[in-house]
Amino acid sequence: MPSPSTTSLRRPPRRLLRSRLARALTTPHGVDGFLGLVDPLLATDDVRARVTRVRHQSADTVTLTLTPNANWTGFRSGQFVNVTVEVDGRRHTRCFSPAGPEQSGELELTVKAKPDGIVSRHLHDSARVGTVVTLSQALGDFTLPRPRPRRLLLVCGGSGITPLMSMLRTLEAERYDGAVTFLQYACTSADVLYRDELTSLAARGAFDVRTALTRETDAPEADLEGFFCRDHLNAVAPDHADAETYVCGPTPLMDALAAVWAEDGIGERLHAESFVPTRALVAPDADASAGTVTFAASGIAVDAGGATLLELAEGAGLEPASGCRMGICHTCTRDKTSGTVRNIVTGSVSDRECEAVQLCVNQPVGDVVVDL
Repeated sequence: MPSPSTTSLRRPPRRLLRSRLARALTTPHGVDGFLGLVDPLLATDDVRARVTRVRHQSADTVTLTLTPNANWTGFRSGQFVNVTVEVDGRRHTRCFSPAGPEQSGELELTVKAKPDGIVSRHLHDSARVGTVVTLSQALGDFTLPRPRPRRLLLVCGGSGITPLMSMLRTLEAERYDGAVTFLQYACTSADVLYRDELTSLAARGAFDVRTALTRETDAPEADLEGFFCRDHLNAVAPDHADAETYVCGPTPLMDALAAVWAEDGIGERLHAESFVPTRALVAPDADASAGTVTFAASGIAVDAGGATLLELAEGAGLEPASGCRMGICHTCTRDKTSGTVRNIVTGSVSDRECEAVQLCVNQPVGDVVVDL
């Protein structure tokens, strides 16, 4: 049992710490900044988590188990969190989906290190037991409904397995007695994540678990060959029209499922999650975006020049918080007080005043004023 002094440190008196006096005394670093000097997990508002286990399921992935502080409110399987780390003196934020069951008090994140991924490479190469990261509360509506559907089809590829693994583990913990087909795609047998656990589930007959290898098609682990197509669907889930289907993975996989579901007229039963743009970005229009962007709070004005608002802000020496840089996590959202912007993901144009915009995927069209 922790000593009284330890307990009081981990559960600071929030009313006092959130008072005007506390804020005044801790300016400019803030109350949480000073609490972090005592214990990195201490915070009045921030969700912070300490790494308690590190393992590598494959050469380019790392699986981290984290214990969050008391500010964490939990998650529903399928949701994601924004993870913030400091790399070379700068804070960076990216989205990751917990892979554990939603009833757990811990978080499990499996991260695939991308060659140019600042956060993913940092976590893969540098995360150790004791490392502390900052989290958002859980976000997203890619979740299983209640009551649970009686028929489920879960399809994933690569590190897209994490939200669906959370769903599978949650269903197992609930002793779900409906029908579940779980289909995982991987390039090679070495890339199959959670192999032992999935093999055990399949052996027990709890769920119908399949693995398809897209390169080693002669490997004994492969139940199917190649990438997703209607033949695969007919082989593993001929009754897919009766199932609620959840998919997360590379864009080609998600596009292939979307095409089949659209052909069958059951698109409303397909639920997708992606941390890459599901559509090609609309090319920035340099001619249409001539004008001046004014960052009002900083007193800085720059020529638009066809870039996004985030690129312009960073080019001007500002450091707004940002995360995914593709319009998913909303970390970079700021208020546009006037002017017109164009979303380079959807192509939509908005001239509404005093609206919240995502800096990373909005391009100025003419003069724009941003509260930054």
